[in-house]
Amino acid sequence: MTRRVVVTGMAGITALGNDWQTISSRMNAGETGIKRMDEWDGKYDLRTRLAGPVEDFSLKGKFNRKQLRSMGRVAQMSVAATDRALEMAGLRDEKSILQGGRLGIAYGSSFGSTPPVLGFTRLMETGDSNAITATSYIQMMSHTSAVNIGVLYGICGRIIPTSTACTSGSMGIGYAYEAIKYGMQDVMIAGGAEELCPTMVAVFDTLFATSDNNDHPEITPRPYDQNRDGLVIGEGAGTLILEEYEHAVARGATIFGEIVGFASNSDGAHITQPQADKMEIALRKSLEDAGLSPADIDIVNGHGTATDHGDLAESKATRAVFERAVPIHTLKGHFGHTLGACGAIEAWLGLEMMREGTFVPTANLVTPDPDCAELDYIRDKPRAIAAEYLMSNNFAFGGINTSLILARA
Repeated sequence: MTRRVVVTGMAGITALGNDWQTISSRMNAGETGIKRMDEWDGKYDLRTRLAGPVEDFSLKGKFNRKQLRSMGRVAQMSVAATDRALEMAGLRDEKSILQGGRLGIAYGSSFGSTPPVLGFTRLMETGDSNAITATSYIQMMSHTSAVNIGVLYGICGRIIPTSTACTSGSMGIGYAYEAIKYGMQDVMIAGGAEELCPTMVAVFDTLFATSDNNDHPEITPRPYDQNRDGLVIGEGAGTLILEEYEHAVARGATIFGEIVGFASNSDGAHITQPQADKMEIALRKSLEDAGLSPADIDIVNGHGTATDHGDLAESKATRAVFERAVPIHTLKGHFGHTLGACGAIEAWLGLEMMREGTFVPTANLVTPDPDCAELDYIRDKPRAIAAEYLMSNNFAFGGINTSLILARA
């Protein structure tokens, strides 16, 4: 017997703000969070000078020094999003639930914090270990977000760290959903985060996959557009509180949506070249898990990185599954590619848009690439859609594909 999995809390940290009202207002005003990073000039040998930074972020005053010392920026953003999501769910101070063993964590990032890596690099190059502290590894390890959330709230349930590059956040939500659906936990903190670092940018810059439209950050990245020239790296965090339906009802929790389907697979073909046929399988398996047909899906939140091959493969896989011009948009024109955070941020904001019945257009999409498959690309202005079901898809290096299906409450 399987169980229903609902969303009782959700929050995030983004380049356009940290609450839905602010983010929605700025999106509707035509703003994006993309900036020219002038401080990179003359410092880093990168083609791109573009990023989507979270500005003026700090947890000082919210938590004490002892609580923060094991957290780098990525863990701090994870904790900030999680704290607000737990408060929204009415669980922040419910120690009997938080520490009872039936609440767990599934949370990920591509990497941990990068500054502590410099201390280990110095050790390898010069033998000097003075820059390494007792918390250096804790801050840089890939499961730093999951562990720091767990320690901060005394969580005793299962910990599922997901470090699968651009699917880390969606994988966290998917695994959390499965943990509840199959009875292993009653509540899960799920999501993903990433901090901005030039090393992350360099990964894509060396592949000539970044946008170098450096003097016009307001018009790039351009997902699905015929004039797109690459992605822009962003940062942020997103957290969903997932809960077994009866458990949520019994304590009088507000239900904001439901996770009804999840699937993940791998291409098994190429590390950096996505395969449309394997993406298609993930999307079909997600529908199968949800017990839905393609006709039931009202809108797709696409991965939409604005890379040449990625947008083509994704659009072709989507068209193959739906066999129609299904409405589709992506949020990466607004925030850039937030890597391990994107799936979680997109799920959170997707649920917010489902609640309001209006979906923002893909920022900077002017003319859809004729080589992309024929889909109903939402552009120019928001679209009113009374969506009952939204499919949210993400794809990562290593050929890792994920598909989540969200239902309106």
